[in-house]
Amino acid sequence: MKAEETVTIDLRGKSAFSDYMIVTSGRANRHVGAIADNVTKGLKETGIKNIHVEGVPNCDWVVIDSGDVIVHVFRPEVREFYNLERLWAQNPAIAAV
Repeated sequence: MKAEETVTIDLRGKSAFSDYMIVTSGRANRHVGAIADNVTKGLKETGIKNIHVEGVPNCDWVVIDSGDVIVHVFRPEVREFYNLERLWAQNPAIAAV
C-alpha cells in the first residue's frame, strides 16, 4: 500500500499494554484508510482475532490494536503534531532528528 516513513518501536519493558508499536503515514485520508484496511485484513488472514480499529470514519489517524502490536496510520501533518516516535523513543534526542 506504499505506506511512508514506517517506524517500529519496541515497547517491551516500557509498556504493559503492548510489545511493539508501528507508526506509519499515508499521503491523504483515503490512503490512510486503505493502509488500515489492508493491515486489518492481513492480521485477520494470519489468524489474529479481537482486532480493535479506531478512527476509520475520518482517517486522519487510524489505530489498529491487535494486542501485542499496535499500528498507528497517520496523515503526515497529524503524525507530526502527535510525534509518537519522540514520545516512546528510547533516546528522544535521536527520534527528534
